[in-house]
Amino acid sequence: MADQDFATSFRKICRFDNHLGLHLDIHGPGHISYRLTVGEQHLSMPDACHGGVLAAMMDAVLGLTALSQVFPEGKLCQTVEFKINYLAGVSLGAVLEGSGAIEFAGNRLMVTTGHIHDHSHQRLVAKGMGTFSLYPLDRKPHLHDLLPASYRRLLGLSSQSTP
Repeated sequence: MADQDFATSFRKICRFDNHLGLHLDIHGPGHISYRLTVGEQHLSMPDACHGGVLAAMMDAVLGLTALSQVFPEGKLCQTVEFKINYLAGVSLGAVLEGSGAIEFAGNRLMVTTGHIHDHSHQRLVAKGMGTFSLYPLDRKPHLHDLLPASYRRLLGLSSQSTP
């Protein structure tokens, strides 16, 4: 599956990233980046981004790094745990970019690390690490219809609307 097909399929499945204002770029399996411009809706104080916004962004960075690696193999992932270190405050208008790396890939678990940089101030604002459980896409047959037909055929997946 092409990176663009993966990104399109993911956007249909996960609406939270869109709600938060995160913009996903897929550079290849295991290589993604997220961008976010901090707006009024992200603030907890007049001049400070809420830590939950950074935590949600970090979970997305870590999880999509893992998912982009295993999805072409017909697998999904879910967060088992993740941690974040907040290194600097983030203010209104900051342009954030998060990227991740795979540290360990097993049959059932994957560990990823991530960084969020504030490009407005040229600094690292958060680091994180996550562990993800891997499982077959077949466990979520209701998602099959959201995938391109060519990908369903490639993986031998059935469509929910097909008898």
